[in-house]
Amino acid sequence: MPASLASTLSRRRFGLLAMGGGAYLLGGCTGSMRTLSSLPPGIAPVGPAPRIEDGLERAVPEEQGVSSEAVLAFLADVRTAGLELHSLMLMRNGKVVAEGWWWPYRADRIHMTHSATKSVTAAAVGLAMAEGRFGLDDKVVSFYPEFVPADASANLKAMTVRDLLVMETGHDVETSGSAWRPLDGSWVAEFMKIPVVHTPGTFFKYTSASTYMLSAIVSRTTGQSTADYLRPRLLDPLGIDRFTWDSSPGGISTGANGLSWQTASMLKFAALHAQDGLWNGSRVLPENWVATATRRHSAGEDEYGYGYQWWMGPGRAYYALGLFTQMAVVFPDHGASLAIFGAIKGSKKLKPLIWKHFPSAFSESRIPASDAAEALRRRTAELRLLPALMGSSSPLEARLSGQRFAIAPNDQDVAWVSFDFSDGRCAYHMVDSHGDHRIVAGFGEYLEQDTSMTGNRLHHEYHPDTMRVVAGARWISSDQLEMTWQFVETAFRDTVLCTFRDGGVSIDRSVNLNSNETRLPLLQGRAGG
Repeated sequence: MPASLASTLSRRRFGLLAMGGGAYLLGGCTGSMRTLSSLPPGIAPVGPAPRIEDGLERAVPEEQGVSSEAVLAFLADVRTAGLELHSLMLMRNGKVVAEGWWWPYRADRIHMTHSATKSVTAAAVGLAMAEGRFGLDDKVVSFYPEFVPADASANLKAMTVRDLLVMETGHDVETSGSAWRPLDGSWVAEFMKIPVVHTPGTFFKYTSASTYMLSAIVSRTTGQSTADYLRPRLLDPLGIDRFTWDSSPGGISTGANGLSWQTASMLKFAALHAQDGLWNGSRVLPENWVATATRRHSAGEDEYGYGYQWWMGPGRAYYALGLFTQMAVVFPDHGASLAIFGAIKGSKKLKPLIWKHFPSAFSESRIPASDAAEALRRRTAELRLLPALMGSSSPLEARLSGQRFAIAPNDQDVAWVSFDFSDGRCAYHMVDSHGDHRIVAGFGEYLEQDTSMTGNRLHHEYHPDTMRVVAGARWISSDQLEMTWQFVETAFRDTVLCTFRDGGVSIDRSVNLNSNETRLPLLQGRAGG
């Protein structure tokens, strides 16, 4: 079970649009708008963002020496490039100077960080080392001797904590979290099976296996999961009280990934490093650890190199980076931090735009006030990912409602599906080997709910009990229904195209981005199943 500081949150985890929408049209059908009524419990239109207290001060950008025009130019460049962001927060001198969420993403929602989790695990390592629990030169095999193979290689036996931190384990291939998530057995045992082809400390290979072992070492030496260990030492001091962190078999925090938290939490973590480990005047991380962890130690994958689970950037900038471009960027020479959540396959598309506008947006002194600050405020207040629904209908709805379609044998283990149309919404019901699943999509407005709908093959093999989804629907022709499922605590957006012809249905489900397949094989169903 994942560790959580928000008992009210379920295990919710989990398209390409230009910033602010426009490139993705959902409401192309004509038809009268239908009124939603008598919605089932737990399903509601997407409401306004509730006011949250994140403990951060706000300021006009220019008061903190930040150019509003530069931030606007960054937003414009991202939109022109057709890149999808979900949120952005910029801090300087301890004050938030710009922030925005692309609807239906909101400040109160948590968001999956993917491999940006690695930098958080590194902080746990630094704290545990400061407490004397282990050292950089300790051998990895010494922590879990019960899983060391009898024929362990000399390279495996030589591997140290330092090698894990700098991604120089000697592994020749990357191990992604998606490879281990389906496993029921010990992930530590899986780590020990990986061939150590190179002499540790001589060859850089980015791999989630390294960070998982760091988390496992923290657990073995502290008697706690990394999530629980960090709670009083880092999370509570920063006021981070809404997060989930997946666990592997045995209760070890996944370490390399699996952490979901709010954009403000990502920003606080970056700002803590920008402030050399201090938060509100109190020491949270050792100053020497921050200085050491955030400088180059290995070659990395570009000219800037890699630190202790941090990527190096131009100048003295450094950043945490997660799959599909989740970022926490630190500009230590400028006392500034930037947090970004998004859905971009390949951070190389976004990073040049960040380096183009930052840190040049920062001035050494206060900048004279300008109209750009108000323009920035308006721009960030109207950010939107999903466009408004137009409302649509089909004469097939009455005949299709309540009808069950038996699905032909398939590799998704789907047995049957059904559709129910009423009161301006479509309830899609699917039964597969994992259970009974439902998503209700609105024709006139998006509906928010939790769902157990199976989606791991399209979602980097994440398969939680439930996910938070915002769902909309439209008829793109009289016999073709399209549903959009935005999983608003993740980067994923599924599009489900259902074609009703000749007494049957075909279901084509795809996703905006993924590490593997982005479209599932077509499901074919016949009425009367």
